[in-house]
Amino acid sequence: MGFLLGLSLLTGVYCSKSNNNPAPVGQVPLRDSVVAGNLQLPWEILWGPDDHIWMTERGGRISRFDPQTGNRSTLITISDVVSNGEGGLLGMALHPSFSSTPYVYVIYNYMNGGNYREKLVRYTYNSSNQTLGNPAPLLDDIAAAGIHNGSRLLIVGDKLFISTGDASNTSLAQTISSPNGKILRLNLDGSIPADNPQPGNPYWSWGHRNPQGLVYANGRLYSSEHGPSSNDEINIIEKGRNYGWPNVEGFCDESSESSFCSSQNVAEPIIAWTPTIATAGLDYYQHDLIPQWKNSLLLATLKNQRLYQLKLNATGSAIDSSATYLNGNYGRLRDICISPAGKVYVCTSNGGNADVLVEIRPAGN
Repeated sequence: MGFLLGLSLLTGVYCSKSNNNPAPVGQVPLRDSVVAGNLQLPWEILWGPDDHIWMTERGGRISRFDPQTGNRSTLITISDVVSNGEGGLLGMALHPSFSSTPYVYVIYNYMNGGNYREKLVRYTYNSSNQTLGNPAPLLDDIAAAGIHNGSRLLIVGDKLFISTGDASNTSLAQTISSPNGKILRLNLDGSIPADNPQPGNPYWSWGHRNPQGLVYANGRLYSSEHGPSSNDEINIIEKGRNYGWPNVEGFCDESSESSFCSSQNVAEPIIAWTPTIATAGLDYYQHDLIPQWKNSLLLATLKNQRLYQLKLNATGSAIDSSATYLNGNYGRLRDICISPAGKVYVCTSNGGNADVLVEIRPAGN
C-alpha cells in the first residue's frame, strides 16, 4: 500500500493547474479546479438527466447546479430536517424515468415525538417553476443518532437500495427485525419486493456499522463502510448476507471472530484499511476521457482527504491496485459524481459555509 500511495504523487491531480510533465504511457495528465463555492456541508451529488448536478446539503437544502454556467438554484429547503452531529439531509436519488416520472427520493433526520429519527421521502419535481413538492413518506421512524446514520440511496433498475447505520446501537446491526445496520431494498413506490430475503422485511443485507457509499457496476453492488478505529471497508453486497458488525471487523482474521464468521457465513470485504481513512461516497468510472481510471471504483475519504482510485480486476470481484488524488488539497471529501462525458466532480465536507465542488478533467480538456 505504501508504494501505491507514493506512486499516486506521480499520477495524481496537480493542484488546480495543468501538469506540464509527460504522463505515463496510457495515462493523461489531469487538472482540478473549483467550480462552485460557499456550500454548506454537501452530502450527495448526482448528475441529473438535465445535465445539472443535483445536490443535498445537510441543513435541508436541495439545489441544481449548472457546471457550464455556474448558476445554482434552490429547489427546496426541507423544513423538518434536523441537523445533529453528522445527521441532517443526506442521501438522494432520481427516478430512472425522470422525464415522465419526476420523482426525487431523499433520506433525512427529523424529530418524532422527541426522538431523533430518519425517514425516506419521495418528492415530485415541477420543471416549470423548478421546485420540489408533494412530499410522500415511504419509510419512516428509523432510529437515528448524531453518528452512524448511513443514508446513501441508489436506484438499480426498478429497486431502491438504502444504506442505514447502527445509530450508535451496535446490537441493531445483528437484529433482523430492525432496519438499522442494513442495506435495505424497496420497490420505487416504497413497497417491499416479494423476492427480498424475508417476506415483508426491507432488509437486503445486514451486519453493517455505517455504510455511506453505494454503486452498482459489473453486475455487482459495492458499498463503502466506516469501521471503528480500524477496518474501513469496501464490500460487495449480496442478498441475505451478514457482513459481521459488531462481531467482526474487516476480514475474518482474528481467532475471536472465526466461530461467528463460520456460523453466520459472514461476507468479507474486498479491501480494508487500518488505520481508518473514513470512507464516504463511492462511484464507478468507465469512460475514455481518463483512460487510467477505467474499470475503477472512485472513493471519497473524509479523514484521509483523498480521492482513491481502486482499479478492479476483469470480473469486478477484487481490487488489483490503488492510487490517490487530491491529496489533502481540499480537505475532507464527501461524495463523487461523474458526467456522461467522463468528468469527475467531488464535493467537500469541511463546514463553515466554505465547502466547494471540484471538477477533475484532462489537463488539455
